[in-house]
Amino acid sequence: MTTDRTPAPRLTLGPLLFHWPAERRRDFYFRIADEAPVDTVYLGEVICSKRAPFSEPLLPELIERLQGAGKTVVLSSLAEVMLRRERAMTAALADSELEVEVNDASALRKLAGRPHRIGALFNTYNEETMRHLASRGAMHFALPSELPRSAVRLLAETARELGAGVEVQVFGRASLALSARCYHARAHARTKDNCQFVCEHDSDGMELRTIEGEPWLAVNGIQTMSHAYLCMLDELPELAAMGVTDLRLSPHSLDMVKVAQLFRDTADGRMAAEAAHEQLMALNAIPALANGFWHGRPGFTYSKASEA
Repeated sequence: MTTDRTPAPRLTLGPLLFHWPAERRRDFYFRIADEAPVDTVYLGEVICSKRAPFSEPLLPELIERLQGAGKTVVLSSLAEVMLRRERAMTAALADSELEVEVNDASALRKLAGRPHRIGALFNTYNEETMRHLASRGAMHFALPSELPRSAVRLLAETARELGAGVEVQVFGRASLALSARCYHARAHARTKDNCQFVCEHDSDGMELRTIEGEPWLAVNGIQTMSHAYLCMLDELPELAAMGVTDLRLSPHSLDMVKVAQLFRDTADGRMAAEAAHEQLMALNAIPALANGFWHGRPGFTYSKASEA
């Protein structure tokens, strides 16, 4: 339970990393606006610029609906910028009146001196990186999901010294790597330029299995992700005590309103982590849970607070 000295962190909904049809995307965010107890919602294509034409026309409507519901809206940049159209997309974010989350260093030049956020795919691993980015206008840092608690503690202390926010992912598949090639397309004998948007068929990523047939990873276009869903319900009091200001939920195709309510109630002390965990798994949509990185163990492992 939080106290006056350790206020409950805000709850955020990270950018949608998967390629969902436009109608489904719109309905999802409308429900988030109307029902989900989240404070901040990140919008924008992060993984593949080819997907952007499907989602960008929706942005004005989504922004209006979310802001009308009292949510803060942040635009997220691409995590990989190589082509001219990708450079143009990134540069255009600097002209927005909304806050911008940077996921690739190419956006920094346009945003230098303007308050902005640093995304979890930027790899802010140490205090000096955080200080340098803050000197150029960064005022909020979403940390990489593979950091252990010792590193998060140091970075949270540094962020507090800088007067910056610090955000940690507490739910959803963890991003592990990005590639210049699209494995999703290659797995279906297609090229990246002629992928025919095959990633649309895997709303939470394409499952990968070992030779023995065990589920291991997930692929989302150029992104490699964990098979298990990161779950930090047990660690919420520790995160708050460290000074983490924001808790990130990564969107998936299960009932994200329910997920958000469980994390909000647990963070506020209205529900025990164990009870929230039971209700989360009762959704029957999560293949496995993981929190190993936090505990300095293999990332795919999971342990409850009493076992850690």
